Amino acid sequence: MDFLRYLFGCKGQSGYGSSTTAEQVADGISLSSYTAIVTGATSGIGVETARVLAKQGACVVIPVRKLQSGEEVRCKILQEFPDANVAILELDLSSLKSVRKFVANFKALKLPLNILINNAGIAAGKFVLSEDGLELDFATNYMGHFLLVELLIEDMIKTARESGKEGRIVIVSSEAHRFTPTGGIALDKINDKKSFWYATSYGQSKLANLLHCKELSKRLQEMGDVNVTVNALHPGSISTGIGRDFNALFTRTIFALGSPFLKNVSQRPGKQGAATTVYAAVHPSLKGISGKYLMDCNEADCHANAKDMKLANKLWAFSMTFLSSLS
Repeated sequence: MDFLRYLFGCKGQSGYGSSTTAEQVADGISLSSYTAIVTGATSGIGVETARVLAKQGACVVIPVRKLQSGEEVRCKILQEFPDANVAILELDLSSLKSVRKFVANFKALKLPLNILINNAGIAAGKFVLSEDGLELDFATNYMGHFLLVELLIEDMIKTARESGKEGRIVIVSSEAHRFTPTGGIALDKINDKKSFWYATSYGQSKLANLLHCKELSKRLQEMGDVNVTVNALHPGSISTGIGRDFNALFTRTIFALGSPFLKNVSQRPGKQGAATTVYAAVHPSLKGISGKYLMDCNEADCHANAKDMKLANKLWAFSMTFLSSLS
């Protein structure tokens, strides 16, 4: 049903569909007193997400590996919206030391934090370990973001209480979460080079994103009236640079055959790629809604592995143990 709605451009219950743009979703929504962090905002979906949030008045913080790339995005946004408020801070999500440094630098700005969008992602295409000793896809797509949330969640809760405005965490996952090792996530083989395959490596990192959303939502609800929600999403089949290291003929063929159905993030009219991200971050219809998986600005069904709360809890425990081992 979700695929058919996407294929034919039908609108769902929200009134939006696969052809909806990020600007259409945010139209009429003032974000003048909001601060948003958008990871991965120097290319693809992230750039458009940051641009639209800035257009609506939000103070947008863009974490970047290369400051020059971030400054280029900032300048482009200011050229279009001279009054926009965009800040650039250094962050390498594959390095937990860098995540901690970014959070310290962000807190030094003494800004509120209303919206956290975990958008950045890589598809390494080959077996590589991060500086912390984790397979690179898992380290960057999941563990770096997990720590980022852990270090900022209290700030979000405080902002929500003081402002009376709902805080929102948005986790960009993927339909690739369906393509994983047996059992969903092979936590005992994360760093096993012999069992590594680029597609399932990426898939399990995206499943980890979804399970993080589910478990975090449960924990926030158990905390009581914190007024912070978390939702995950599939942004759509979008032509970005994320698969640039996937050199397999299979991957190139799939993208070639699927190109007529790919969403757009860079041309006008178009810019559908960031629509679901912006929808999850700001749209009033999602007030109080948490722990959901979204696609084309509507709730969608996810794989059974992504609903496995035992696996979600196991992943959380693995993550906390790993972080403790480094402290």
